[in-house]
Amino acid sequence: MRRLKWGFSPVEIKIPEFCLVAMVGTSGSGKSTFASKHFLPSEVVSSDHCRALVSDDETSQDATGDAFDVLNYITQKRLSRGKLTVIDATNVQEDARRSIIRMAKDNDCFAAAIVLNLPERLCQDRNAERSDRDFGPHVIRRQKQQLRKSISKLRREGFRYVYVMNDQETIDKAEVSRTKLWTDRRDEHGPFDIIGDIHGCFDELLSLLSKLDYKISGSDMETRVIAPPGRRVIFLGDLVDRGPKSPEVLNLVMNMVESGDAICVPGNHDVKLMKKLNGRNVKIAYGLAETLEQLESHSEEFKEKVAGFIDSLVSHFVLDRGNLVVSHAGMKARYQGRSSGRVREFALYGDTTGETDEYGLPVRYEWANDYRGEAMVVYGHTPVGEAQWTNRTINIDTGCVFGGQLTALRYPEREIVSVEALKEYYESIKPFKIEDNDNGQSVYQDRDYDILDIEDVSGKRRIQTPYRNTITIREENAAAALETMSRFAVDPHWLIYLPPTMSPCETSTVEDYLERPEEAFAYYSSNNVFDIVCQEKHMGSRAIVIACRSEEAARKRFGITDNTTGVCYTRTGRRFFNDIDLEQQFLTRVRKGLEEASFWQRFDSDWVALDCELMPWSSKARELLKDQYAHTGAAANASLESAIKALEMAHLRGIDQGENLDLFKEKKVHTDKYIEAYRQYCWPVNGIDDYKLAPFHILASEGKCHTDKDHIWHMDEIKKLTVGSEGLIIETAWLKLDTSREEEIKKGVEWWQSLTDKGGEGMVVKPLNFISKEKGKILQPAVKCRGKEYLRIIYGPEYNRQENIDRLRRRGLSTKRSLATREFALGMASLEHFVNQEPLYKVHECVFAVLAMESEPVDPRL
Repeated sequence: MRRLKWGFSPVEIKIPEFCLVAMVGTSGSGKSTFASKHFLPSEVVSSDHCRALVSDDETSQDATGDAFDVLNYITQKRLSRGKLTVIDATNVQEDARRSIIRMAKDNDCFAAAIVLNLPERLCQDRNAERSDRDFGPHVIRRQKQQLRKSISKLRREGFRYVYVMNDQETIDKAEVSRTKLWTDRRDEHGPFDIIGDIHGCFDELLSLLSKLDYKISGSDMETRVIAPPGRRVIFLGDLVDRGPKSPEVLNLVMNMVESGDAICVPGNHDVKLMKKLNGRNVKIAYGLAETLEQLESHSEEFKEKVAGFIDSLVSHFVLDRGNLVVSHAGMKARYQGRSSGRVREFALYGDTTGETDEYGLPVRYEWANDYRGEAMVVYGHTPVGEAQWTNRTINIDTGCVFGGQLTALRYPEREIVSVEALKEYYESIKPFKIEDNDNGQSVYQDRDYDILDIEDVSGKRRIQTPYRNTITIREENAAAALETMSRFAVDPHWLIYLPPTMSPCETSTVEDYLERPEEAFAYYSSNNVFDIVCQEKHMGSRAIVIACRSEEAARKRFGITDNTTGVCYTRTGRRFFNDIDLEQQFLTRVRKGLEEASFWQRFDSDWVALDCELMPWSSKARELLKDQYAHTGAAANASLESAIKALEMAHLRGIDQGENLDLFKEKKVHTDKYIEAYRQYCWPVNGIDDYKLAPFHILASEGKCHTDKDHIWHMDEIKKLTVGSEGLIIETAWLKLDTSREEEIKKGVEWWQSLTDKGGEGMVVKPLNFISKEKGKILQPAVKCRGKEYLRIIYGPEYNRQENIDRLRRRGLSTKRSLATREFALGMASLEHFVNQEPLYKVHECVFAVLAMESEPVDPRL
């Protein structure tokens, strides 16, 4: 215990940047004054203030219980967020301090006590001067007695730091300084080469370091390593046991750490060796016997150095502004940067269920599946066949000592570098790889990676994207999306993107028209966007196509293990093809188009995501046409024909039906046009040759979202895919316009008219750039302008009768347009998360949000 006395100038009280501080002293000792001088107001939680919060009277003793409930609640919340907290209360009773120690342990931080041990008379005099302290002198006397008994026990109770000040001069001179936690290396940014479990495989370590461009000289215990400029190694522990040269590995690592070329965290095997070297009774198993035998020929001085080195190692490190965490067996988000026995235990052994498997080994809980932290966690401990990302974690122990590989992760490059083991030095108790009987190659046991959790998508959510401020997802919409996703969606590993809804243009005032291109052009020009692209709107269904170069590419990049190489799904995440064989034929032709265009080589990618229109309309839409539109049209036509005949007969009998007859003949014309309109959108499908795919965006490929390219680039690249696809992939007609020129506007209107006159659906108008903003807000990514006859399918055969079109012109677009920009922002964010190799749950948070927004009550005809 440190007692601070007068004479030090100044007196320094050192505490960790993150800890729980208890002010200890009698009433009147100046605890609140000291706390306000040395800590932020937000850092101090006062018992008096909490009394006032619950009773409006900070001296109300009958409110003490409720006040401390509030105090403890605030303290717990601050500690859970990693915030230093000061408890300003007397804290002279052991019972009161017990809750402080418990909260510190619960939050894996140190507890510090700052004791103001002033003379009783001074405290009595100060209280006498305070009108709000009307208790008798016996209270101070009792508190002082309790304080005297407490001072010598504070460390035993669990306070890691204790400072006692016995006079006012010392208190006045005191200065509080905050020290970094041992785990905190946030100011070290790398680059790093992080190496997994070595287990005495010295030769493989040298080979890996050489492959990483480290200069090697000397041999065995005389080996020296020089790092490339700026780079450092991080060793993840388990340096020893099972392998042939544990002393050489220890010597090399100690030298590199000492020279500043390396950082090291301890492994469980290292700690066990340290205990043995320090004379502790440990079980000689799992390769320790081999290490002890290898150390016999080395001096006691070397062994003492090894024990001291291991003892000095810190459980884990937080590096690069908190973006990187390294530990032997992993580190939960809530433990990162904290210090306690529990944290160290987790760093050494990970999480276990308390059970043992058929091999007699602890059953490990896959903590990485639940990891939702922001930092990348790199760890080892449990051998895996190949380094594999799970959420933002990666296990790089690839079992070198068991005949696997020694692996390094280059940070921040995220590059995996490995060397093969020279031999199997030790037989693994639990096999981590098996032989494929078909071809004799080593294949690795599967693990479940990127497991999604309902908590990631349920309830009300607020999502940040780079393109809009916070986007809120309502709980009821999330529930609707969950129903669709859980029952109908494709394998979630494929769902990296859902496209946004699309708003129509403003309503036209031209007679007999509801939509015309002039309004679409005006929307963008009013937002200072004049370079636009018009694309033919195909009579099909929106489709997202994911194509991989091979089954291996699908497994490695998407985690797909069912031997498929891609998928085609709808804008709500449902599979287009229920027939898997038909889907594979479809994907084979897509891949042929990609291969003929040398896409894989030119884009340096093994996969691509395409935004497309698939024709004809999906099977569900075709059924809708057949059962609803066709039935409605045929029934209406038959009724109108009967009515017209009856009216004509009445007219012949001399009953004037001229006005009614004209009305029904007009209805018949509208119905005939309705039937003609829907028939153009459906044709029979007997096989793959009857499908047509019209891509219009190359959304993403490895390492790149192609949103930085304009739409002309996209159309030019897609044209190259049509050559080798055996007629499946077709071009989309398009037109580039400058709407600042009247002749260009006229040209665009005529082009739209020609498309719709031939029975086409219409066109989509887009800004030339993939993403356009005005005054910091993203504009509509696209606006659709549909033809007059196509709109009969949407609004009914007589939609353009004057009374109907007058009513439809009052339609509101604000909700639809808000949905379109929010869904677009979410879709772009989900793609970027995937391309940047973010966890699947981060991708799905955005994908799921798009689907949730589709349940918003918006007129589906828009």
